[in-house]
Amino acid sequence: WLTSDNMHHQWLLLAACFWVIFMFMVASKFITLTFKDPDGYGAKQEPLILTAVTKVEEVHVPEEKHWPEEFQPTGKAFSGNLIRQPLVHMERLELLRNVCRDTALRDLSHTTVSKFVLDRIFVCDKHKILFCQTPKVGNTQWKKVLIVLNGAFSSIEEIPENVVHDHEKNGLPRLSSFSDSEIKKRLNLYFKFFIVRDPFERLISAFKDKFVHNPRFEPWYRHEIAPGIIRKYRKNRTETRGLQFEDFVRYLGDPNHRWLDVQFGDHIIHWVTYVELCAPCEIAYSVIGHHETLEDDAPYILKAAGIDHLVSYPTIPPGITVYNRTKVERYFSGISKRDIRRLYARFEGDFKLFGYREPDFLLN
Repeated sequence: WLTSDNMHHQWLLLAACFWVIFMFMVASKFITLTFKDPDGYGAKQEPLILTAVTKVEEVHVPEEKHWPEEFQPTGKAFSGNLIRQPLVHMERLELLRNVCRDTALRDLSHTTVSKFVLDRIFVCDKHKILFCQTPKVGNTQWKKVLIVLNGAFSSIEEIPENVVHDHEKNGLPRLSSFSDSEIKKRLNLYFKFFIVRDPFERLISAFKDKFVHNPRFEPWYRHEIAPGIIRKYRKNRTETRGLQFEDFVRYLGDPNHRWLDVQFGDHIIHWVTYVELCAPCEIAYSVIGHHETLEDDAPYILKAAGIDHLVSYPTIPPGITVYNRTKVERYFSGISKRDIRRLYARFEGDFKLFGYREPDFLLN
């Protein structure tokens, strides 16, 4: 009886040893599979994701500072888009590089980095940021952000509207104000970005703002520029109304528009191409935001620039960034196909570089 009992205990002990060994093997296999560099399906996607996130994290991040309450982080940056957003912006830059290499579009995609371009680029040395201004794409808010970051004002509410664009008072230097070596250093080392929107919708916005609403502190658009366009491009000489959109389109689409541009001076920045403003094929921009997706792009830009813990983009009114196809078609409904095609020919580089498709009303 004792012998039988001893054998029973030995079998139990042996079974327990086998169970421990079995569990150890399972745990070891799990650890191996978890920490090993996989070669399967998941591994093919992982490098792209890690590369995208790494590009954002390597950007210079300034030291923590105390800022006014309205410039504290919103907590909405990358909401649900931590993986998607970097890939979207990488795709935009890849499209830009591909179009820049297209020799057929070279005249429409390349320009000289002249003083005109350098005048459009604003500098925030404190946080190593360059911002190229593309008017009629919500740039005023970005300039306010940089003005506060530069320390000229402590909050957005304190900045008078007429000071935002007064570069003698807003503490926002242009890149053109630096020496050649300093310009080169900033272009090579700083975070650089600008914003685009559908080129035709931008032209409509410029026309409405400058020639229909016409701010009181910019009288020259209605009293000097509009008459110059009308004299040259209005077909019906007996028509006495102010500048019409078809006059504006005819001027912009004229291959010989530059003789008027020279007379108008820097006021033309509200309707010249993104290529002429920011030289995207000559300057290696870090991010290109789109007005149509600004709700996602603004927090991404702040994150990529390393200032999301210091500042948030001002609240965007609902629906203001949505592309209004009906409005665009209505404005162009009375314009001849010839004039629209000439206009598109001038802005084709902007359409192609930034992924905007040719308008449907040109395809019919």
